[in-house]
Amino acid sequence: MSTHVPVVIAGAGISGLVCGYALRKAGVGVLVVEGAARPGGLIRSERRDGYLLEMGPQSFSGTAQIRTLCRELGIEQELVEAPARAPRFLLLDGQLRAVPLSPPAFFASSLFSAKTKWALVRDVFAHHPPPEPDESMADFTRRKFSEELLDKLVGPFVSGIYAGDPEKLSLRAAFPQVHEAEKAAGSIIRGMLRAVKAKRKAAAANGAAPQKRERPTLQTFREGNETLVQALAANLGAALRTGTSVKEIRRRDEGATGAGRYVVALERDGQREEITAEHVVLATPTDVTGRLLSGLSKEVATALAPVEHAPVAVVSLGYAQAAVGRELNGFGFLIPRSAKVRTLGTVWNSSLFAGRAPSGHVLLTSFAGGASDAAATTLGEVGLRELVHAELAPILKIASAPAFASVTVYPRALPQYNLGHAARLASVQAALVELPGVFLAGNYLRGPAIGACVEQALGVAEEIGGQIGRTATATRN
Repeated sequence: MSTHVPVVIAGAGISGLVCGYALRKAGVGVLVVEGAARPGGLIRSERRDGYLLEMGPQSFSGTAQIRTLCRELGIEQELVEAPARAPRFLLLDGQLRAVPLSPPAFFASSLFSAKTKWALVRDVFAHHPPPEPDESMADFTRRKFSEELLDKLVGPFVSGIYAGDPEKLSLRAAFPQVHEAEKAAGSIIRGMLRAVKAKRKAAAANGAAPQKRERPTLQTFREGNETLVQALAANLGAALRTGTSVKEIRRRDEGATGAGRYVVALERDGQREEITAEHVVLATPTDVTGRLLSGLSKEVATALAPVEHAPVAVVSLGYAQAAVGRELNGFGFLIPRSAKVRTLGTVWNSSLFAGRAPSGHVLLTSFAGGASDAAATTLGEVGLRELVHAELAPILKIASAPAFASVTVYPRALPQYNLGHAARLASVQAALVELPGVFLAGNYLRGPAIGACVEQALGVAEEIGGQIGRTATATRN
């Protein structure tokens, strides 16, 4: 006799946890299963030797959905914000230069030539829609602006968000708002303004009250990002099972008695169990999702197979503050590939949030690898520590070896929204029409940021809740 659960969610990263939480809040029975011993995926915080380490994302951009989630979970008071005006830097010609973060600062900056500045002015008056074929971030930036903007600004920020290669990253998949703005108005700036006005007009027409926008800030929790994971896991309680793998998903045999369209085969400590479910959410990496759905839809497995993942090494180094000759006032810095430095960028953790390092010390977290230098992640713990220290020392005028080091390597850290990604996802959605009750959630769908994953997972929960509500209404009638 199989156990029945209305919704089974495979994967307890942030997407699976949020989806499970939202469904339980709506009164829907759910089981979230995770193959690893702990939930959270790449979100992991750890205190060691007086340092508070983030083994994955170092912080997140605050959103209204995250704020509401924290309030409901009782952890809103644990949120902390980075200084609103913390500058970001770029390594240019061996020197750290502040990134101009506003239009006046950009046009006053000496970082960019008159040609690049004029290209931005020209866009305001442009009337040229984007080319129809999928376009890379690199080709888009060259076409609209300049090679200089690509090298100094766009490339480093693409690396910082996706650990990606701008020559391969798709504009319409990775930055759809930019693509749609140009498509709608022939100008990115005019298109963005038009989209904001249309959104406000639509809200007013529907009688909706203006939504209070979350002030755009970098946030985390006093005890690290994993605070959110732990709160979600505690709320789910017995509805969350770790150390439990999904081995197979199949349709129920025709004529089988009882509820549920699908059979989900689970395995824990060598013991197999089968659960029936009406809805299945796959909040798993693309390779796992493709494998689990291969028996139900070869189209989904085929579409997801080409999605690449960039490997990333997270290298956290602690130093005596007196050994660092440069003032660490800001967020940190990114490094253009033209600088010929293998480190992708560095976050100044202890400058952003209190309690990240022991008294008299600083914590710096750097990243290496990515789509453009996957070999860096194969250097081993000692090799990565030595590489990052050797590259940071002259930039930050560091006079001694690190007093503390932590290295974590993720062979498949971030999905790459490369050329053709939007078409692949469209193929997946078309194939899922033939699998009613099957949903996908994860960082390869609407962006890798924590806020994007939360928003997408809440949308999946809302859609499932709506389907269950409509079914219940039809049954009563």
